[in-house]
Amino acid sequence: MKTLNALALGYAGAIVSAACMLLLGILMNLGLYTGAGMMMREWHMFFSPSFGGILGGMVEAAIISFVILYAFALVYNWLVTRKEN
Repeated sequence: MKTLNALALGYAGAIVSAACMLLLGILMNLGLYTGAGMMMREWHMFFSPSFGGILGGMVEAAIISFVILYAFALVYNWLVTRKEN
């Protein structure tokens, strides 16, 4: 059975999360999806509608996503190799 490339999965998740945070920040400043933007402000420590807040939210989301997906891939690979042996 194939194993996952943990680094690639982590990087992909980080990029997608940062892009979503950027898109949400831009749309919030345009007056769209303000409810989702307010929820994001409550859930993320560094996110706010300002330029610095959007960048902070992007970094935070990227780090959290990378760590979670990298750990997921490591556990998955461990289970796959354990099952084969």
